Amino acid sequence: MKLALKVDVDTWRGTREGVPRLVELLRRENAGATFLFSLGPDHTGRAIRRVFRRGFMRKVSRTSVLEHYGLRTLLHGTLLPGPDIGRHCAPQMQAVRDAGFECGIHTWDHVRWQDGVARADEAWTRSEMQRACDRFDEVFGVRARAHGAAGWQMNVHALRSTQRLDFGYSSDTRGTHPFLPVYNGELIACPQIPTTLPTLDELIGWDGITADNVADRLLALTAVPPPASGHVYTLHAELEGQKLLPAFQRLIAGWRAQGYELLSIRDYCDGLELERLPHHELVFGEVPGRSGELALQGPAFLSPAAPPPEYRWTRDRAVISQHIRPDTAAAPAAPVSDPSHS
Repeated sequence: MKLALKVDVDTWRGTREGVPRLVELLRRENAGATFLFSLGPDHTGRAIRRVFRRGFMRKVSRTSVLEHYGLRTLLHGTLLPGPDIGRHCAPQMQAVRDAGFECGIHTWDHVRWQDGVARADEAWTRSEMQRACDRFDEVFGVRARAHGAAGWQMNVHALRSTQRLDFGYSSDTRGTHPFLPVYNGELIACPQIPTTLPTLDELIGWDGITADNVADRLLALTAVPPPASGHVYTLHAELEGQKLLPAFQRLIAGWRAQGYELLSIRDYCDGLELERLPHHELVFGEVPGRSGELALQGPAFLSPAAPPPEYRWTRDRAVISQHIRPDTAAAPAAPVSDPSHS
């Protein structure tokens, strides 16, 4: 059974502190992983604007943001200038590659992308993605072949850019198995390798789950038979690479005991005929424990008329369950030229 590890690296601190710890652990455990880097400025402090987003305050109250991210990180982009991660942390990124791990693009500016891309136009979206690609080339000396959007936030222009930029795959969605995305009838020729499992910060604080027992809850999910293609788990350098490292160590041991092979996404894709993957609609909806709407794997394309799925985690299933709801998907919001000015 395959289980791919996708490491999202959001911040300057996560790159400098969390990433080396994860590399050390993964090498010691002989486990593969894909590291996706934020390559531009760290403006984490600007996430305070999410205070008015539904679900954001509930998430903050469940997880100690200050404990995990640190005061300095939470001031970057507000009272403190946002450090340029790619410029100042290139040695840490190159060390990941040199240790044998797959590296790819998470974003240019994490907060700017996560908060702005849903309403952004083509020029803004292409500019953000191109800046990340140029910096990746500058740091690693090669073109990026992997992309995983910050916060699972995408728009149609970003989807088209995954194809235009010739990524081998993208992991921008939540879902159950690899697929080729279709958005409003438009086929996108870049495979999506969705995250299939909940993240630790989505679980902690619900139903008595704490940092001490969250690994047990996640292992209970993966104990049931997985999808035929296996699982994809997203971890964060700021969480599993720091305060939640002990929980991640327990997960690695537990997954090995359950018979999983821990891989990079590139190795996870070996044996998949990517060009023959099923086509699924890409929809937007909520995932329990995370605020706002995310890019989700929807129904099979051209399947009999079906409403968009409602995604929720259940105790006895290790994948996202689709539950029929009577309403239809909301139309996408009109684009603006630069969401940072809205």
